[in-house]
Amino acid sequence: MDTESTQNQQAQLVAILGPDPAPIQTLVFHLMSSSNAQRSQAELLFNLCKQTDPDSLSLKLVQVLQFCPRHEVRAMSAILLRKLLTRGDSYVWPRLSPSSQSSIKSILLSCVQSEDAKFITKMLCDTVSELSSGILLDKGWPEFLPFMFQCLSSDSPKLQESAFLIFAQSSQYIGEMLIPYIKEFHDVFFNCLTNSSNTDVRIAAFNAVINFIQSLSSSADRDSFQDLLPAMMRTLTQALNCGQETIAQEALELLIELAGTEPRFLRWQLVDVVGSMLQIAEAESLEEGTRHLAIEFVITLAEAREKAPGMMRKLPQFTSRLFGILMKMLLDIKDDPAWHSMETEDGDAGETSDYSVGQECLDRLSIALGGNTVVPVASELLPAYLAAQGWQKHHAALIALAQIAEGCSKVMLKNLEQVVNMVLNSFHDPHPRVRWAAINAVGQLSTDLGPDLQAQYHHLVLPALAGALDDFQNPRVQAHAASAVLNFSENCTPEILMPYLDGIVAKLLVLLQNGKQMVQEGALTALASVADSSQGHFQKYYDAVMPYLKAILINATDKSNRMFRAKAMECISLVGMAVGKEKFRDDAKQVMEVLISLQGSQLEADDPTTSYMQQAWARLCKCMGQDFLPYMFVVMPPLLRSAQLKPDVTITSVDSDNDIEESDDESIETITLGDKRIGIKTSVLEEKATACNMLCCYADELKEGFYPWIDQVVPTLLPLLKFYLHDEVRKAAISAMPELLRSAKLAVEKGLAQGRNESYVKQLSDYIVPALVEALHKEPDVEICASMLDALNECVQISGTFLDESQVRSIVDEIKQVLTASSSRRRVRAQRAKAEDFDAEEGELLREENEHEEVVFDQVGEILGTLIKTFKACFLPFFDELTSYLTPMWGKDKTSEERRIAICIFDDVAEQCPETALKYYDTYLPFLLEACNDKNSDVRQAAVYGLGVCAEFGGSVFKPLVGEALSRLNVVIRDPNGLQSENVMAYDNAVSALGKICQFHRDRIDPVQIIPAWLSCLPIKGDLIEAKVVHDQLCTMVERSDSELLGPNNQYLPKIIAVFAEVLCAGKDLATEQTASRMISLLRQFQQTLPPSTLASAWSSLQPQQQLALQSILSS
Repeated sequence: MDTESTQNQQAQLVAILGPDPAPIQTLVFHLMSSSNAQRSQAELLFNLCKQTDPDSLSLKLVQVLQFCPRHEVRAMSAILLRKLLTRGDSYVWPRLSPSSQSSIKSILLSCVQSEDAKFITKMLCDTVSELSSGILLDKGWPEFLPFMFQCLSSDSPKLQESAFLIFAQSSQYIGEMLIPYIKEFHDVFFNCLTNSSNTDVRIAAFNAVINFIQSLSSSADRDSFQDLLPAMMRTLTQALNCGQETIAQEALELLIELAGTEPRFLRWQLVDVVGSMLQIAEAESLEEGTRHLAIEFVITLAEAREKAPGMMRKLPQFTSRLFGILMKMLLDIKDDPAWHSMETEDGDAGETSDYSVGQECLDRLSIALGGNTVVPVASELLPAYLAAQGWQKHHAALIALAQIAEGCSKVMLKNLEQVVNMVLNSFHDPHPRVRWAAINAVGQLSTDLGPDLQAQYHHLVLPALAGALDDFQNPRVQAHAASAVLNFSENCTPEILMPYLDGIVAKLLVLLQNGKQMVQEGALTALASVADSSQGHFQKYYDAVMPYLKAILINATDKSNRMFRAKAMECISLVGMAVGKEKFRDDAKQVMEVLISLQGSQLEADDPTTSYMQQAWARLCKCMGQDFLPYMFVVMPPLLRSAQLKPDVTITSVDSDNDIEESDDESIETITLGDKRIGIKTSVLEEKATACNMLCCYADELKEGFYPWIDQVVPTLLPLLKFYLHDEVRKAAISAMPELLRSAKLAVEKGLAQGRNESYVKQLSDYIVPALVEALHKEPDVEICASMLDALNECVQISGTFLDESQVRSIVDEIKQVLTASSSRRRVRAQRAKAEDFDAEEGELLREENEHEEVVFDQVGEILGTLIKTFKACFLPFFDELTSYLTPMWGKDKTSEERRIAICIFDDVAEQCPETALKYYDTYLPFLLEACNDKNSDVRQAAVYGLGVCAEFGGSVFKPLVGEALSRLNVVIRDPNGLQSENVMAYDNAVSALGKICQFHRDRIDPVQIIPAWLSCLPIKGDLIEAKVVHDQLCTMVERSDSELLGPNNQYLPKIIAVFAEVLCAGKDLATEQTASRMISLLRQFQQTLPPSTLASAWSSLQPQQQLALQSILSS
């Protein structure tokens, strides 16, 4: 900048900050200018003033507020001041002199009193609120509270309203500070809400009460305001009665916020409050927006489960009344001719906003209240609607059924026949929109009630859908039937689908050739799903289907056909995966050439081909295996670009005029954080997530073949472990970590790593493992936390001893953190269970949440097991540190899964560190012995397995406990239900443990009794790992002619031969090849050495098929 410009600028600054008020008023006016040049120049000067002399600038702005005659300039001045006095990037308060601070505080309060323009007063109140929030806690504004009380107790409605407005905004920051004055505030609120004749004052008081309640941490403090609720509801009703719906809507929005954050505050007035809201929802004279807000309030209350579990279910008549209101909203639908002629499946012509809200709220209500509450109401109302006159009622019943299925699935499964009949009867309704709704219900139920629906009612549902595919008069019905075939087959086994394949595939092929494009696209997607679900059974149709699919891929090149071609890609790749490489090989080459040329062409940004092509490539890779490697050089560059996409994020202020939510782009999702509104373009995130998932697929499928891309993929995915804008991106990055590490390790081991050695794997491990540990520390989602532990466990298995002590230390510290966080979440849930309205439905939901939690515990057990197996005794100092976290898990108050995991960890220590683990026996063996007879079979299995380990390695430390161990094992083995499927693993492990006591502690038992008892339990067939161990032990004992095993006069030999026969007839399942060949040798030996009568007796105890099998084995 030249000297003259600088001097000119300096002169302007001096004028703006000088005694003449005109320059600062002009500057503020220019900051609102529609001329970009004028506004930019004004912004430059304003920022210079802020940097060089914030003191004078702030004083000049309050003077503008005080004296400027122009409303818009005063308003802008209030906005500018608020930005300067709000903590953040522009905050100047600490840089102001004490005298300026004092003047600004005084003038602001004076302006609140004197300002006559209501809209400016509101802006002034915002400014005062922001300033007070920043300085009150440090006692920086002693005049503030007296001023507030003075306004509240004055006769001026304007001052009362202003004080409430300030109070509402600042209470979230200073609420706790005001607790000493809680009684005074209560009385002021009560007085204004009850006695003020001014609606604006009452609404402002309403707003202030709600904000103040939410700022209080003590429930007792909050509850002291409950007696204000009747007056608050009267304020709302009066506003509605006076036709002030805009004001009423503001009040409703505040109540919705309260219902979400402090639902229990409403508990004692619940019947009245909810009754009033339902009355508003039913009042057809009110605006739609008002009625929808009243519904939103009650749905929000129902959804506030964590804070008020079960509360809304206890409310008499609430569910049936609200359900009735929502059903009535579904009737607000027109039979718009446009619906029938639409070119796409997702057109919603004829649907109103009432209809959409009704649909969404039925879904939310059923999830919030559950099936036990909603299904009885639905089973009264839905049949009545279906029996009534008019297509709208039939349509509404079917739409409602589809909407409540997710939340009511468990209860609906108990009444599946009734549900299925209700829907299938409507397949023959004369109105196409009703038939469409019936098909829609089948699609939704297939997802929410599968696979039970598919297993029990395929014989009714699939023929009905096949019939609907023939409705050529109504393409939308046809297309939707194809979509429902997709939903149904996704949850289907190949065996269920097989009998229907001929008919369905033939009909879908007809639609592919003759239907409208929407129908053709539906047929393609359905074919893809049917192929995917029927797997190898689809080979029969391959030659008929593939030529059509290839023709679409090659010929559907118009812009209007982009989705059609994309779906053909999807279908081809799924068919290829279903039939396998050999069948697909010849066509695969041609298909991949088409994809390569498409990839090389310039596709438009919104072309769905890109996303579909990425997924198709990955499926083709799964189908072709290592044969796909030559194509990776085509696939990877665009895939990496998609994975590296930066999220498209727009941030605006909540009160900004550029409201993101009003954007026409449906792919923008908005979230509000504090005073910022964040808009995120979801299409970008979805493309990124797809690409990350595909990278993971390639690494998993190609193993060492993926090596050339590891150095590009790891830096791309590693930062995404903490990508909190999209769960799927994070999940894909997590899943990829062990795959990438494994790929590198295999490439090095197989000599494919271009001269790199193990140090490269260690380097990669040093990069990945700490990143996973750090991401785990920050992960907010329980399910993703479990996935991270799983990935970390795999990485530890792959890295093994490449991990150094500091990395093991960080993993152990993180495990402590995970266990602490999990215990804390459980405590919060336990508190919920003590709520006064807690009921069985809430108990069920709580159990589900705890099951998710147990997955985390399970993964902790897995990773500790891996660390113990990898580092053996070197890990024990860390194990000692974890004792205080693990020992409580043995407690009887803990879940069976926690107890099982704690036992498994000890089992691993005892097995992997046999000598050093002896010092833990005194602590853990009493727990272990007790757990042998636990009610839960998984706990019993872990405990008896551990007993076997201790018997094998415990030596003299275990000997004193042999007697108790035998009696504990005896209980498990003699259980009459021991061999049932849920108990057999515990039984088999108990038999194995008994064998180890016989082997290692024979001097402490009566072998004449116990060894034959052990033999009588053989063979074991449930736990195939233990079976091999036990049958090997039996073989060894026979080889050394163990006298107690054979018994006097070889009494038990027939039993031994019968066990050998059963083990050998089972193939490789029950014995290793080595054990089996030893058994055959022993049997041949018996043939040659035993008296014929003994042999004949043993032989006769075998079943005929065993005799034949054994003869064949011995003669071969």
